Amino acid sequence: MTDQPLLDIGPDNSLLLVDDDEAFLRRLAKAMEKRGFSVETAESVAAGRAIATARPPAYAVVDLRLEDGNGLDVVEVLQEKREDCRVVILTGYGAIATAVAAVKAGATDYLAKPADAQDVVNALLSPSGELPPPPENPMSADRVRWEHIQRIYELCDRNVSETARRLNMHRRTLQRILAKRSPR
Repeated sequence: MTDQPLLDIGPDNSLLLVDDDEAFLRRLAKAMEKRGFSVETAESVAAGRAIATARPPAYAVVDLRLEDGNGLDVVEVLQEKREDCRVVILTGYGAIATAVAAVKAGATDYLAKPADAQDVVNALLSPSGELPPPPENPMSADRVRWEHIQRIYELCDRNVSETARRLNMHRRTLQRILAKRSPR
């Protein structure tokens, strides 16, 4: 895996990361600092809006769904304060409707979680109108399915019956899937 040269970032390397998953936020912040960004983090919409208002960054990575609201609220503030800010939306709930809403709000790109730091850098630094290069090691379809099931399972407080109902699958089928190891 090759890192982007630091020259691609530009003179302003400020980056705002907004995500309510504390462990993910720390890992991504550390990885982005290694790639030459000056990182500031926020764990809520309110904190993200405050930073965007006080110190609008050149780049931002914002989670779509946060505990205290929608990440698009942060994107709107960023676009008001700094029109040239390049924003990437991260989400665990990839859907066409949310992707369209993100782009209309001013996002440059839209990535599904889990995305690694290099995918984020590629999306932030890709020239306008061009697609970033595809990931070097994309997840298999089985892994994507497993990750989605695990996320819904956690959101349903590990209730198998409720998870099965929301995923529109038989409870026993879901139990078998949950009993297996994660696919590669």
